[in-house]
Amino acid sequence: MINIQKAAVIGCGFVGSTIAYTLMQKGIFSDLILIDADQAKAEGEAMDISHGLPFAHAMDIRAGGYEDIADASVIIITAGANQKPGETRLDLVQKNAKIMKSIISEIKRVKCEGILLVVSNPVDILTEVALRESGFPKERVIGSGTVLDTARLKYLISEKLKVDSRNVHAFIVGEHGDSELAAWSCANIYGIGLEKFASLRGFQNISEIKDEIYHAVRDSAYEIIERKGATYYGIGMAAAKIAGSIVRDSHTVAPISVSLNGEYGLSGLCLSIPTVIGRNGAEQILEIDFDKDETQKLKNSANELKKVLAQISG
Repeated sequence: MINIQKAAVIGCGFVGSTIAYTLMQKGIFSDLILIDADQAKAEGEAMDISHGLPFAHAMDIRAGGYEDIADASVIIITAGANQKPGETRLDLVQKNAKIMKSIISEIKRVKCEGILLVVSNPVDILTEVALRESGFPKERVIGSGTVLDTARLKYLISEKLKVDSRNVHAFIVGEHGDSELAAWSCANIYGIGLEKFASLRGFQNISEIKDEIYHAVRDSAYEIIERKGATYYGIGMAAAKIAGSIVRDSHTVAPISVSLNGEYGLSGLCLSIPTVIGRNGAEQILEIDFDKDETQKLKNSANELKKVLAQISG
């Protein structure tokens, strides 16, 4: 039986440990299991994070094995090789697909019935690998997708236009990576179209601004990795937001990586698309009327991912 207040994080590197720390601060779960190939690392992270509990809320954080997560409601998978400077997310695919398959094998062995949230990169590819290997219903296997990219987009728009980022409504879709695209046709500031709002704020070169923002979003991870070696704070917040949407059954809309079955004329892959998230995972994939150029770019992004999927060894 599923324990809705129990979660697991598989992989205790920078990303996994930051997600665990963020979950502790958010107070979403009462029971958190940390799993890593290096048991001592998982134990150390559990100890370190637990020492902050007097400043947070009561919960149990401990290192464990796969047998401990059979009843977990959310299993967050972050394990995988790190992205190195100059390496694209797609360069990681072969080695991380192999790691993902071994993890899914263990999850199936213990008959886990929770929702799989894949964070490992390349996330769209590895979400598809997890779905195929697990045989779970597609709503139970999701990826963090472009939720972080979307947060970066909102932040940069807010910085450029000098407006509260919480008033910015815009999102990134497609691959979480080099072929992602900003859905500018849907972007608005508190219900005011982006171009109109920019004009009201005295900005006339909106096309140049959008292009600058898009490239900054797309290349953010590369810029951060070049400077500090890895990204983990932003994705920690993003993963916690998705997990919270599941546990609280909040019906949150976010561009997570989901399995497509005819939506946007696409199928046979996972892609980051605005989706309603609730207790059952991916409740509904939203088909949005993108403009013609965006629709074509989305298909191009899907085609790039399909090429990679075709190259993954069995």
